[in-house]
Amino acid sequence: MNSEEIQLVKEILSTPKKIVITPHKNPDGDAIGSVLALWHYLNMQGHLAQVIVPNDFPKFLKWMPGVENILIFEKKHEHSLGFIEEADIIFTLDFNDLSRIGEMQSSFEAAKADFIMIDHHQAPNSYARIKYSDISMSSTCEMVYNFIEYLGDRDKISSEMANCLYAGILTDTGSFKYASTTGKTHRVVATLIDKGAHSTEIHKNIFDTNTASRLHLLGCALKNMVILTELSTAYITLSQEELDTHQFKKGDTEGFVNYGLTLDGIRFAVIFIENKEEGIIKISFRSEGSFSVNEFARKYFDGGGHTNAAGGKSTKSMEDTVQYFRSLLEDHKTELLA
Repeated sequence: MNSEEIQLVKEILSTPKKIVITPHKNPDGDAIGSVLALWHYLNMQGHLAQVIVPNDFPKFLKWMPGVENILIFEKKHEHSLGFIEEADIIFTLDFNDLSRIGEMQSSFEAAKADFIMIDHHQAPNSYARIKYSDISMSSTCEMVYNFIEYLGDRDKISSEMANCLYAGILTDTGSFKYASTTGKTHRVVATLIDKGAHSTEIHKNIFDTNTASRLHLLGCALKNMVILTELSTAYITLSQEELDTHQFKKGDTEGFVNYGLTLDGIRFAVIFIENKEEGIIKISFRSEGSFSVNEFARKYFDGGGHTNAAGGKSTKSMEDTVQYFRSLLEDHKTELLA
């Protein structure tokens, strides 16, 4: 953020405001961690802030301080609309296009509030009055830390905020292994630990809580993995029937796509997950090196994200989606083998 934008935010927040804070649909650790940390901060400053998420999120994120105060739009539709209609300010975190909030989009487009975007994904839209967008950042949680620091309030970061921010940075950096993890990221994390983030406990809550059904689903996913050595690609499919057989719950497939990249010589990993309720195949893309899954997802699968991590979707059947995907790989062979 430049000095003019920082000053404008300070002026906007100089008097108590009604504020809504929202992440993208199907929120992950970075989304939930960032909105809750900002919620704690804004309420501490005397504002009336409310977090509203488009839909439910995984159980392994529901330990975060303040999570019990979150409104889920798909469950509390009318209650949520009241907050949106009365809001003076709407913060949108971890997304940069209103299409990413599903059924909430129309209510946001009709809102009278000023929008403030905090996000690190590529190709931001122009709906926000203030746009803090930086694709070089490790996570939106690191950006929320910076946002609080820009406002001169780093010393006001509480243990509750620290735990939320640490969780988001941990998950969006792949436990600090992705290329977006910088020296500044580690310095931020060190500060968060000093301010009360319980790193060991957070890691256990997120990564070390399994059910037998989830492990069986992972076994099914790995059994379904197809390895295309000649194209440095591995992909997994999971049908609705397989999900149902293994009592799938939201968040159970988190991290499955990354197993492909643990194979020697594989640079492109994909998982296709059938969702009959929505009538789509949900797709997650991961890559190593310079192959941009963001561009791949945007071009072919109505998606996007980061250079090495992105998502997309298909309205075709699983068989047709995979067939189409495989037909695209030959055109990208040079990039995949570079």
